This record gives sequence, C-alpha cells and structure tokens, in this order.
Amino acid sequence: MTVKALIASFTQQEDLNFLLTNRIPRAALTRFMGWFSKIRNPLVRDFSIALWKLFSDLDLSEARKTHFTSLHDCFTRELKPGLRPFDPDPSVVASPSDGIVGAHGRIADTELFQVKGAPYSLLDLLGDPALVEQHRNGSFVTLRLTSSMYHRFHAPYDAHIERVTLIHGDVWNVNPIALKRVERLFCKNERAVIRTHLLTGEAVTLVPVAAILVASIRLHFLDMVLNAQTRGPVNFPCDVDVTKGEELGWFEHGSTIIILGPGDFAFCDGIAEGTRIRAGQALLRRN
Repeated sequence: MTVKALIASFTQQEDLNFLLTNRIPRAALTRFMGWFSKIRNPLVRDFSIALWKLFSDLDLSEARKTHFTSLHDCFTRELKPGLRPFDPDPSVVASPSDGIVGAHGRIADTELFQVKGAPYSLLDLLGDPALVEQHRNGSFVTLRLTSSMYHRFHAPYDAHIERVTLIHGDVWNVNPIALKRVERLFCKNERAVIRTHLLTGEAVTLVPVAAILVASIRLHFLDMVLNAQTRGPVNFPCDVDVTKGEELGWFEHGSTIIILGPGDFAFCDGIAEGTRIRAGQALLRRN
C-alpha cells in the first residue's frame, strides 16, 4: 500500500475525520491558513505543495503557469486557455465551477436538503423572504470543491448581477461526513448570496459557502475579498452584466457552491450525486 493510500484509508474513518477537521479551533486555523498560504518563501512554498500532493490528488498539469510564488498562488491558479469551454446552448445553465455533485433536486415548497434526511430551509440559507419566494418550488444543486480542484468559478449563463449579501458564520468542514452530522450546516457557515437574473427574467442565485481553511471568497466584479474580517455593510448592490463563462472570482481554498434555479429547469443528462463535473458542463436546461 502506498503512503497516499494509507493516509486516505486512515483519514476516511468517519469519527477520526470529523474529529480532525471539526473538533479543533476552526476559525483560528482558517485565519492561520489565510496568512500562511500567502508566505512568499521558496522553501515554505515547495514544502507546502509537496505535502498537499501527498494528502490529495493534486494535478498541476492543467495550470497556466508552472512556477508559483506561494501556496495561495497555487490554490488560486488559472488554467491553460481553452480547458473549460462553456456549453454555448442559451437554454443551458452550465456548471460555474469544477466540483462533485452533491444533493440536488426539486425544492419542496421552500425546503431542500444537504444530504438525504437532512433538510434545511431557503430562509435559513438566504435570510431574505423576498428571495425565498423567487425560488419556491424551484430546483437546486450543490457542488463541492475539494482542496486540489481548480478554485475559480464563472458565470454559468448570460445574466445580470443585482446584489451580493455576505452572511457571517462558522467554518465547519463541508465534506460528506460533516454534512451527515451537522444539521443545517450550510446555514451556519460563512457564505455569500449572489442574486442574478437570466436575461430572460428568471432568478438564479449562487451561494458560495466558505469552510474550514477557506479564508476568503474573492469577487472580481466587486473588486474585493469577502471573509470574516469584512467590516461595514454586508449588502453590496450591483449593476453588472456578465456573459456565460466569464470569471466571477475564486475560493480560498475549496468549498461548496449552491445553485438555485427556476422550477421550469430540469437537470441535464449525467448529473448524479457523486459525479465529478467541470466548469462549463451542462447542468440545468430549460424545459
């Protein structure tokens, strides 16, 4: 058995995994990672990336550049041009990011779920009754980004961004083990609610959710980084038109993005729990 396989079998023991990734000072460790990852020292960088490769399936062959100034630079890497083409069909909402498809389906009135048997409400997630009404009986899909994945996310359709709301919270791990054990986890974690409308008028909302070691969410169209240290207003009015595939920002350093869509959209072929999907692949289609 290889060292990587041995580590994987050890950390996949549920009780141990939950203990190591949750029963620790989550906020302090996340702040530390945000600082540590930006250290521009070749020895720190090389050791950190080597350790990261040992604990994950990190593959840098798609990266646009081969030299990184820091661990953070590697986490937020760009890809070589053309590697994530977006489905050009105007009736398709594409995946905004690389990820693993988690819970998805129809929203039952205003209730959705993080795993089977673990429901949560739109109001708890979004905090805005008016926005809840726009997604009543709609559709939802959860995409989980692992630490080794491409961390940038993109506009999944041509749309108008009208507001971003930052909701402060915790930084629980968002892996399947934690989702089974922590009720309403997505409603407890730090998150941004990105309100958009398709050019045809339907509301589609993106909810990037932070997690342990995820120090921040960068949004280019606001030209700012949102995190626990963000002070002042938490509502950011926008008036921004974006085109499908346009880069919206990035996670530091992997997490989850929830997509809330209209009720008249259906899931595209191949969308199933546990499936790995890439940014640009067809996710939802207008019936």
